[in-house]
Amino acid sequence: MTGPCFISFFLLLNLLPFFQTLEASHCSIKGLPLVRNIADLPQDNYGRGGLSHITVAGSLLHGLKEVEVWLQTFAPGSRTPIHRHSCEEVFVVLKGSGTLYLASSSNKYPGKPEEHFIFSNSTFHFPVNDVHQVWNTNEHEDLQMLVIISRPPIKVYVIFLLSRFASTFSPLVDGCPFVFPLSS
Repeated sequence: MTGPCFISFFLLLNLLPFFQTLEASHCSIKGLPLVRNIADLPQDNYGRGGLSHITVAGSLLHGLKEVEVWLQTFAPGSRTPIHRHSCEEVFVVLKGSGTLYLASSSNKYPGKPEEHFIFSNSTFHFPVNDVHQVWNTNEHEDLQMLVIISRPPIKVYVIFLLSRFASTFSPLVDGCPFVFPLSS
C-alpha cells in the first residue's frame, strides 16, 4: 500500500509540467498574451508610402532570439529599396502578385537583375547577403507576404546605385536613403 506522502509527491511531479505550461502561456516580454490578434499589433510604414509592416513575433517586443516573423503589405506600385540582410529570409506570398528582383549571381556589376514573378501561395528565400528587391507590380491589388528572418535583430544594407550602374538596373532605381526595419 502506498502512503499519502508518496501520492502527494507523485501528483506534484506529474502536475508540475502542467503548471509550468500555464505559467509559460504568456510571452515573457511586456506581459503579452501568447495568442494575439494581428489587428491589435503595432503597425508602421517606416517612412515608406504604401507599406504596412507588422512584427508578428520578434526579438525586441516578444523576446525571440532565433527567428522573427513579419506581415508586410505593399500597395500597388510600392516596393522595398534594393538591399541585403545579415540574415536568411523566407517569404510566403499570402495574396496579390508582384516582381522579385535578385542581383545577378555572376557578381559582375553593372548587371541586369534576375526577375521572378511572385504570386499568391508562392514562396522564395534568400541566403545571407543576397541583394534583392520586392516590388508590387500589380496595379489592382495589394501584395501581402509573411516574412521569416533568422538571427534578429538584423542589419540591413541599402544599396545605392551609381548612374552608370543604374542605367542597366533601371527597374530597381529607388534613390531613397531608407533603411528597412531592423526589428520591432
